[in-house]
Amino acid sequence: MKKIISDKAPNLSRRKFIVGSAAASGGLALGFHLPFGIGTAAAQSAAAGPEVNAWVVVKPDDTCVIRIARAEMGQGTHTGLAQLVAEELECDWRKVVIEPITAGQNLARKRVWRDMATGGSRGIRGSQDYVRQGGAAARMMLLQAAADEWNVPVGEVTVANGIITHAASGRSTSYGKVAAAAAKLTAPDPKSIKLKNPQDWKIAGKPMKRLDTADKLNGSKVYSIDLKLPGMLNAAIKACPVFGGKLVSYDEAKVSGRPGVRGVVKVNDSTVAVVADTWWRAKMALDALPIAWDEGPNAKQSSATIAAHLKEGLTSNDAFADTNDGDALKAIEGAAKKVEAVYSTPFVSHACMEAMNCTVRISADRAEAWMPSQNAEASLAALSTSSGLPLEKCEAYNHALGGGFGRRGGTQDYVRQGVAIAKQFPGVPVKLIWSREEDQAHDFYRPIAQCKLAAGVDQNGNLVGLHIRVSGQSINAFANPAAIKDGKDVRQLQGLWKAPGDAQIGYSVPNLRTEYAMRNTHVPVGPWRGVNTNQNGLYLECFMDEVARAAGKDPLEFRRALMQKHPKHLGVLNAAAEKGNWGKPLPAGVHRGIAQFMGYGSYSAAVAEVSVSNRGEVKVHRMVLALNCGHAVNPDQIAAQVEGSVAYALSTFHSECSVEQGRIAELNFHTYRLLRLAEMPKVETVIVPTHDFWGGVGEPTICVVAPAVMNAIHAATGKPVRSLPLKNHGMTLV
Repeated sequence: MKKIISDKAPNLSRRKFIVGSAAASGGLALGFHLPFGIGTAAAQSAAAGPEVNAWVVVKPDDTCVIRIARAEMGQGTHTGLAQLVAEELECDWRKVVIEPITAGQNLARKRVWRDMATGGSRGIRGSQDYVRQGGAAARMMLLQAAADEWNVPVGEVTVANGIITHAASGRSTSYGKVAAAAAKLTAPDPKSIKLKNPQDWKIAGKPMKRLDTADKLNGSKVYSIDLKLPGMLNAAIKACPVFGGKLVSYDEAKVSGRPGVRGVVKVNDSTVAVVADTWWRAKMALDALPIAWDEGPNAKQSSATIAAHLKEGLTSNDAFADTNDGDALKAIEGAAKKVEAVYSTPFVSHACMEAMNCTVRISADRAEAWMPSQNAEASLAALSTSSGLPLEKCEAYNHALGGGFGRRGGTQDYVRQGVAIAKQFPGVPVKLIWSREEDQAHDFYRPIAQCKLAAGVDQNGNLVGLHIRVSGQSINAFANPAAIKDGKDVRQLQGLWKAPGDAQIGYSVPNLRTEYAMRNTHVPVGPWRGVNTNQNGLYLECFMDEVARAAGKDPLEFRRALMQKHPKHLGVLNAAAEKGNWGKPLPAGVHRGIAQFMGYGSYSAAVAEVSVSNRGEVKVHRMVLALNCGHAVNPDQIAAQVEGSVAYALSTFHSECSVEQGRIAELNFHTYRLLRLAEMPKVETVIVPTHDFWGGVGEPTICVVAPAVMNAIHAATGKPVRSLPLKNHGMTLV
């Protein structure tokens, strides 16, 4: 359920391209009219209909082909971007089709489609401006072509649903009939393009049906893991189970005589693969392959040693303060009442339904990869550097992703592995597929962390001081060390930042100190849908409930008093509270929890209705989530993303990735449980657009799901839950 509350790119050197792609950097200036490389898929499309500009091809039957550069992993980005282009194009939405472009095409055309990375909930908000310009430019060229044909001023020509009309003479034509002439015109100066006011949208802003549904329903969609090519071989892979360990030796002779086996490949210093005619034969041979590992000193690490490492950071002297308003420590010490708590969150995996995979074919002068990637340009860069071939001799064909959640972005480990294997079989396509166990054992996990919070409340129940100390692992330390300045990584305090923008704290506290103590481990980490807002939202919002109780105040009213200078935070909190019937009676045994937070440029709030049985069975009956993402491009897709964020967040109530003898212990879904259909609550989405900014959608609401539910559990049991999963507290989600 949903409710809307009113309202000339420069030439790039090979090195700069690789570095920029790996860092998922921003795009370049928009160009509209550059030639395609010969033999590309886009050139073939253009042959079927004139290319008006890089974004739009119009076929003679009036079909409008809209090209999309971003990845599609189920979040609806392709449909949303097509809506934005179609809105400015003024075409018939019923005749719109999508055509993804490749990284090689983008590079050949000097990155006319700009950034191809899809992450950080930036798929639409990061490209809305220039894709709308692309649609508007194509419309202007099509109208000019019709005006030229009729020899009338273009200002006298109008269009609706792809039909161009000259009212004075009664003449009309269609986009398909003038597209060839339009394609020959000079593109308008982007500075001359005036985009529509979003309040006037007719296609964007509406709950249009997704354009990528039919082939999923009829089974015709080919994901990367489904790909079949003539003569293709298959590879199964295994890396040292302990992070940082090495491959010592393996006995290929023990498996070389097995049916279908074509060889064993040392992929890198820690990884080996078996190649066979089928993946199952490769996997069975890999399981039978005698392998000797040097597990190294990290084999001594465990969840207990890591927890002790993080705990030390809660009181150490090496933390840095990102915010230090007033004197929080003094205010808390002198307050009438002092509240303290320590929260923690574990490693969790991405658990993509489609395991990591990549098909690669390498020849003397050509390298090709077929993969599911959140950043096709990073995949192309990995293909080039690993194969040793220049970028112009490489191509990366991206498929729809069977889940991404941040796993398939900058790391590109599966692409590099695929290249290393395929190099041993020149000219032959080799498809690498990770087993589920390998996928769980060698993820880039959500960072582990602990958080110590302290608050001071005066005699009137007012919050006078708040101190937050996060101790945990840094993503940047593992993936992007250059982003850490003077040993300070502000990324790990995402959502607690004072500065307005992407993830601002929503409370005004007279004395506020937020700190981060970096405590890295041997376990590799990376972005996980919602990244650090998930942990920080849990810490802050659960603790705010504890402070409200200590102050003797209602959790909603306590928050409201601190949010008067944060109207957008307060707006979603009020919307969730109203729709969630905060303060109204509930059935016996059912309790409510509430939370609000900001991330990815959007404001989120949630109300959860939860019951807890005498046996510790936790049932989430209903969740109401409010979201202000500024502009709502497709309300149905927003609601679907909110519902998906609930499922993803609630899965963390079941499972964690624990470390035993230096390795991950939970290697399949019988030990790493995900949310089941029967456990999914009723979800109601309230969209609160203020139409004055562009925020993200895919990730923001995850951060309020867990704290709202945990606060409801606190209300039900009288005891706070300060860590997950629930099994560690004698409870289980049902």
